[in-house]
Amino acid sequence: MGQTVAEKILSAHAQKQVSAGEICLAKVDFLMAQDGTAPLVIKSFEELEAKKVFDPEMVCFVFDHSAPSPNMGVSSLHKLMRNFVDKYNIKKMEIGEGVCHILMPEKGFLKPGQLVLGADSHTPTYGALNLMSCGVGSTDLAIAMLTGKQWFKVPHTTKIVFSGKLKKGVYAKDMALLMVKTLTAQGAVYQSIEITGDAIRKLSMDGRFTIANLVTEIGGKNCIMEYDEETERYIRQISKKNQKIEPVFPDKDASYLKEVVLNINDLTPLVAKPHTVDNVCPVEEVKGIKINQAFIGTCTNGRIEDLAVAAKVLKGKKIHSDIRTIITPGSRKIYLEAMEKGYIKIFMESGCCVTNPGCGPCVGTHQGIPSDGEVVISTANRNFKGRMGNPDAFIYLASPATVAASAIKGEISDPREFL
Repeated sequence: MGQTVAEKILSAHAQKQVSAGEICLAKVDFLMAQDGTAPLVIKSFEELEAKKVFDPEMVCFVFDHSAPSPNMGVSSLHKLMRNFVDKYNIKKMEIGEGVCHILMPEKGFLKPGQLVLGADSHTPTYGALNLMSCGVGSTDLAIAMLTGKQWFKVPHTTKIVFSGKLKKGVYAKDMALLMVKTLTAQGAVYQSIEITGDAIRKLSMDGRFTIANLVTEIGGKNCIMEYDEETERYIRQISKKNQKIEPVFPDKDASYLKEVVLNINDLTPLVAKPHTVDNVCPVEEVKGIKINQAFIGTCTNGRIEDLAVAAKVLKGKKIHSDIRTIITPGSRKIYLEAMEKGYIKIFMESGCCVTNPGCGPCVGTHQGIPSDGEVVISTANRNFKGRMGNPDAFIYLASPATVAASAIKGEISDPREFL
């Protein structure tokens, strides 16, 4: 029997052939924690009485969830992280550098075939680069930081094939929401998700990262996208010169739990309604719902392509006077590129508030917490009660185009009206 990509990667890192359902001890290639989880990682690391990190070059702490610090409590946790970074000489991404899941690929830390762990649930995002990346708990990350290894139950694999062509006004975020709607929040728990298809091959890496990001919302352990010319171009752009690249492909006779084909020829803009990500409907069903806040950014849609789409919709227009619109570039590099291309100027002239690179209001610690009963439309990946800091608010999820269109009209709107 042939192997899936996840089975191949875990076999290579366990140094023996393994199959779905088996338990293995595997070497890890790169580890990441952010300021919401790193303090717990440090606590677990110290409880292990650890004296060293297995490889300081392969560990990175990121200040992004509450950065800059909004209060004294967070400041003390940031200090704890900085002290740990200095003590063990690991990598650090300081405040203003950007969101962890955008920075890890952008900085060239990752490459195909790797086994990567992150103390953050949306770590599967990196799978767009043809690698295996999993979100883990802080204790698991601490053990991997010490030993360079971790135990894994080899996941079974579901294959998702995207076919067809996107119509005007429809984007990768709509494809991702279609995936979540079809498989549901419980549809792929602890499964490796292999994503392929002609529709994926037509997408930029920005679009692919968006889809991989939402694999977490179907319960996936990880996402692995097929390696192609676009992946090759991106990897060569970010990697060190002459770095050896070894993409991983499934065997033709690999065994899958199921194969799901998603045709996007007739796909229209989608919106996830409160309070679950799989509560998805066409934008027409919620069109006209008044909003109080619009938010464009996050590890889902804070990339340059997302800002370009938002700028296209907002250019020469003003946001509705009754709402506030927050735009948070995903990284310093993206912010600078958006400035050079004039997007930031468009956002500011339209009445938006542009914040420093980071997670912004997504996780609900600062920079835009809604009030009781307020309605937010966001490009983020989650709309659970309390996700943005207030359990009595209502969060709708959509593409940057849909959010920008809604910001102009002050109500949930169809972006195709503005394109």
